[in-house]
Amino acid sequence: MRLELGKIHIKDIQFAAESKIEANVLYVNKEELVKAVFEDDVIESVDLEIARPGESVRITPVKDVIEPRVKVEGRGGIFPGILSKVDTVGEGRTIALKGMAVVTTGKIVGFQEGIIDMTGVGADYTPFSKTNNLIVIAEPKEGVKQHEHEKAVRYIGFKAARYIAELARSLEPEEVEVFETKPLLEQIAEYPDLPKVGYVYMLQTQGLLHDTYVYGVDAKQIVPTILYPTEIMDGAIVSGNCVSACDKNPTYVHLNNGVIEDLYRKHGKEINFLGVIITNENVYLMDKERSSNWTAKLCRYLNLDAVIVSQEGFGNPDTDLIMNCKKIEAEKVKTVIVTDEYAGRDGASQSLADADVAANAVVTGGNANQVVVLPKLDKIIGHIDVVNVIAGGNQDSLREDGTIEVEIQAITGATNETGFGYLSAKTF
Repeated sequence: MRLELGKIHIKDIQFAAESKIEANVLYVNKEELVKAVFEDDVIESVDLEIARPGESVRITPVKDVIEPRVKVEGRGGIFPGILSKVDTVGEGRTIALKGMAVVTTGKIVGFQEGIIDMTGVGADYTPFSKTNNLIVIAEPKEGVKQHEHEKAVRYIGFKAARYIAELARSLEPEEVEVFETKPLLEQIAEYPDLPKVGYVYMLQTQGLLHDTYVYGVDAKQIVPTILYPTEIMDGAIVSGNCVSACDKNPTYVHLNNGVIEDLYRKHGKEINFLGVIITNENVYLMDKERSSNWTAKLCRYLNLDAVIVSQEGFGNPDTDLIMNCKKIEAEKVKTVIVTDEYAGRDGASQSLADADVAANAVVTGGNANQVVVLPKLDKIIGHIDVVNVIAGGNQDSLREDGTIEVEIQAITGATNETGFGYLSAKTF
């Protein structure tokens, strides 16, 4: 598949009488967008706010972060099986609005949602302090169940991103980046002397509110399979997760997967990037065995020389990670794992809940237990009291002077395992 990714850089967001993109500024008719996304069966109210890099603004609890994209050529549409018909995506032309994001917040859904600070110490740990953010505040009706609330907020975020992206449909992108993965035999023959490399993309699927969707299907129900990398850039994988903020892959990160982009940059130069194997993370041992067996089998089927394996989540998923690693290595395929660590506040605890001698090449996102003190900021979007109950916080996190003491796992994207630019030139 060949995908042209057109980029329009958004330098500011403003509310206005007419929704449009002009001179790199996104203008939003607030009432019109609220009407387009509102779901009154579950949600009591929807409001919008804007947060810009450097402003004294804190957003919490963060549910999801989404980059607006619109497909202008090729089959299907963005978020297939969710907002668009279930058609195979990943080819043609897609336009992405860079430098901005749609962020969803409101009353907390699950205790593992996070914080985005637009300035201060916290801003250093999240990529979303660098984006112009349109925040959608969706407050639920009383008595709504958590899974109903999560689904409603998830769809509201996707609808808001679609509304914004449609404003760019007829615009000419400022730059176009081309990503291409050819049919397997053709791809192998094109660079016969380069190592054949794949990417094993572990998706969080461990229980209620720990959901990832593939073409609209809850990934708990899948067995490992192969995707073109460009399918992911068109929204074939989206987040429904409420796991720790630093561990979960918001939809934005699926769309902008740093491992995929780095592998493409090395494709045809240092490696032959053959594609992505997606797999789930499971609760029961039998399911862990099945998925890791299939993952290793697919690596062998593709006759790969090496793979990157990234993990989403921590603790129990460490077992899935290590099982994938040692079984792939047993197939004589070199393996590099990408994860973060939970080494305790003093950094002295075991970093992962599982280990194996085969896991001897690791890219780390850092220690998520590291403690930071976030300064008092002038404006709160969402609900500040939740910082005492989200993962990484405690009953004393919110201090009387307005500062917050938390582990960095409470910060959205802080140690994200499929984030931005992790692979070095000497990985293999």
